[in-house]
Amino acid sequence: MTENFPDDVAYTAQHEWVRELGDGVIRFGITAFAQESLGDIVFVTLPAVGAELTADEPCGEVESTKSVSDIYAPVTGTVVARNDAAETSPETLNSDPYGIGWIAEVRMADPTALAGLLDANAYQAGLEG
Repeated sequence: MTENFPDDVAYTAQHEWVRELGDGVIRFGITAFAQESLGDIVFVTLPAVGAELTADEPCGEVESTKSVSDIYAPVTGTVVARNDAAETSPETLNSDPYGIGWIAEVRMADPTALAGLLDANAYQAGLEG
C-alpha cells in the first residue's frame, strides 16, 4: 500500500484511522485523505482524557483554512491519552497524519469493535468508488 493507505491501521468511513496499541487500547487520527481534503489545518479540538466516546459520534473538531470538520470517535470507549502537541502544532495533522499527528488513545469498551472497521484496500476502494 502507499503511504496514504498504510496497512498497519484500520479505517472508518468518516476518514479516521485506528492503530491497536495492545491491552484494548487504540490510537486514532484523521487519514491522509481527510487532511488533504481539508487543506492547511490551523486549529484542533481534542477530546479530554477521561471522556467517554461513542463510536461514530463527534468527539472533536479540525479547523482548516477551508472549513471546520468534526472528528468522529472510531470506537466506543474512554480516552486515556490525547495528543496535546496536535493542539499546539495542528499542522502535524497535515505533515504526519499517521505518526505524530494522532488525535487520542482510547480504551475500547468492546475489543471486538475493530472487526467492523475497514482495511486499507476497502477504505481506498470506497474513496475511488
